[in-house]
Amino acid sequence: MISKKICMVGDFGVGKSSTVARYVKNAFSDKYQTTVGVKIDTKEVSLADDTELKMVLWDIAGTDNLKQMNTNYLRGASGYLLVADGTRAETLETALALKKQIEAVAGNIPFVGLLNKADLVDDWEIPDSQYEGLLVRSWDFYKTSALDGDNIERAFLALAHKVMG
Repeated sequence: MISKKICMVGDFGVGKSSTVARYVKNAFSDKYQTTVGVKIDTKEVSLADDTELKMVLWDIAGTDNLKQMNTNYLRGASGYLLVADGTRAETLETALALKKQIEAVAGNIPFVGLLNKADLVDDWEIPDSQYEGLLVRSWDFYKTSALDGDNIERAFLALAHKVMG
């Protein structure tokens, strides 16, 4: 089995921990708990070509700037999930700034973007035109919901394929 380190990166409260819990345990809790430092989970997946992959998921504490994060957490990462909250437009700007900073530290490693909280679409601050602009860049971005599981599995599998690329 091949093992790959995957980091969850994004601002505070965007749903990184909830997304990991949904993916790994198929569970959701509406009790917000701030991640301190990093929390590590694993998930084994079978890819279409019969490759067995163990995803080691590093849920890194939320930050709006890599200077506030221990960049050692990124060392050895094969890829990352860049998470923003669709109900808070500033978290997408933070995520895109973090992406640039990650590239400066870790190079051009594969990523998949998540616009989380799709279950609250009526409260979204990110217009469809801005979301479509991300897709035009040939980036994989998914509207996800850790609450109901929408596109969570799909996003993680997309990243799994990218890191095995």
